[in-house]
Amino acid sequence: MSNSTYFCQVCPTCGRRLQIRVEYLGKRVVCQHCQGQFVATDPATQRYDTVHGASSDIMRRAEELLQTVTERKPESRTPYPR
Repeated sequence: MSNSTYFCQVCPTCGRRLQIRVEYLGKRVVCQHCQGQFVATDPATQRYDTVHGASSDIMRRAEELLQTVTERKPESRTPYPR
């Protein structure tokens, strides 16, 4: 018995309604009926528009976090004696 969670998405090639695991959100998937390829997106959440969009959001957030760390970094530290 599987404990996976699924969402429904229509295949843009053949129009069939597919159940896709949430683990595949933002990833390229293949329709098992027509072999059409597309990016898995949940229209209810619109969390991932495209693979590129998702990765650019992650990179933007990483840059924000790095900036906060840089702002908090002390001016200088004395190195530990060897």
